[in-house]
Amino acid sequence: MNKVAIVVLAGKETHESLGRVANALEAVKEFKEAGDEVVLIFDGAGTEWVGELSKEEHLLNPLYKAVKDRVKGVCSFCANAFGVKEEIERTGAPLLSEYDGHPSFKHLISEGYQVITF
Repeated sequence: MNKVAIVVLAGKETHESLGRVANALEAVKEFKEAGDEVVLIFDGAGTEWVGELSKEEHLLNPLYKAVKDRVKGVCSFCANAFGVKEEIERTGAPLLSEYDGHPSFKHLISEGYQVITF
C-alpha cells in the first residue's frame, strides 16, 4: 500500500491553476479508489481553493466532495496570509500549524508519505 500526500500550491489566478487543482483532486481520487493511504493538503496560494471548491456551483465541487474525506488540512499561516482563514473555518476544513504555523512535511516524510505537489 502506498502512502501519499498530495499538496496543492497553485493559486486561483489562471486557467492553468484550475488544471493543476483538478489534477491534484484526480490523483487523490485515484489513490483513494486503489485503497492507498492518501491525504490532501492545501498550502501557499493553494489555500484559496478550499472555499471555492466547497461551493456547490463550482465545476470541481463533485470531485472535491469525492475526496473531501482525505483532506488532512490547510496551512494556517498561509490561509491567514492569503486572507481566506475565516472562509476555510466556515468549510470545516482543519487548519494545520504543526511547524511554525505551517503543515509539517518532515512529519509526513517520517511517517513514510511520498509528497506530490501541484
